[in-house]
Amino acid sequence: MKYFYACIICLFLSAQVLAGPESAGRIFVTNEQSNTISVIDGNSNQVEATIEVGKRPRGIGLSPDKSELYVALGDEDAIAVVDPVSLKVVRKFAAGSDPEAFAVHPVSGYLYISNEDDAKASAFDPKTGDKVIEIPVGLEPEGVAISPDGSKVIITSESTNMLHVISIPEHKIVNNILVSARPRAATFSKDGKIAYATAEIGGEVIKVDVASGKILKENPVGGEKAKPKDILLSKDEKRLYVAGGRADKVFVLDVDSLDVITAIPVGKRVWGLGMSTDGKRIYTTDGVSGTVSVIDTDKNENVATIQVGEFPWGVVVYD
Repeated sequence: MKYFYACIICLFLSAQVLAGPESAGRIFVTNEQSNTISVIDGNSNQVEATIEVGKRPRGIGLSPDKSELYVALGDEDAIAVVDPVSLKVVRKFAAGSDPEAFAVHPVSGYLYISNEDDAKASAFDPKTGDKVIEIPVGLEPEGVAISPDGSKVIITSESTNMLHVISIPEHKIVNNILVSARPRAATFSKDGKIAYATAEIGGEVIKVDVASGKILKENPVGGEKAKPKDILLSKDEKRLYVAGGRADKVFVLDVDSLDVITAIPVGKRVWGLGMSTDGKRIYTTDGVSGTVSVIDTDKNENVATIQVGEFPWGVVVYD
């Protein structure tokens, strides 16, 4: 009997190991110049499929229930909707001029989109393709982040050098926060009270109080070569991961001081970042290299490099 129970325990532990951080489902990567999505098997770190999706795919995201994958097609002024299981493009809908980046609302499922050419942010219902709202913002809007409770959205405007904080569902700008040159991306703390943003030309990461619009901290990242683009917050909210652009590194920062803890070498011109649900892996899009780098967040090491299409831009993890 003891032998029987020992075998059961061994089988259970083996299953737990197999279902652990190594099991990452699929990683979807937009290839801006290939007009494709690379589909990576998260267990083998191999490209399992390539999807012809449309012209100049960049921003990418999943519906709240993960039943649909959305892709911004900048040169088609559209959003493509992909089935993440069958890997088929099921429909497209018009999404305003030059949609670049977007975020998916955690409750309504609406897509909040930056329309770069029009200096506007817009929200669309992806189920119907209907436009919900259009909001004038600064010049060249790009980054979009939604607070975890869905009550705020931040739009970064690159040429106006602002973070626009917009209330939901009122869709009113409640704060325009002037920051360093060319803000690119933003992310919220879990309670939505703090936001972190990157400034590409300023070479900085900025920490702001969302309610007051006050800048709490600014810190340079990685010297002259660093042109920070994407930004993620660790699951324990102790670290920030910042794509360093031309520095060809991902910088790991302390959330309180914004000091650089370490820098992880990846491919050339790292732009986008995606994180597994358990926070154990970060996937980077290395635009000039045409690769995705896989970072082990426990070790802060680049553990794999995967060749994808031309100029990978956006990445999302389906696990």
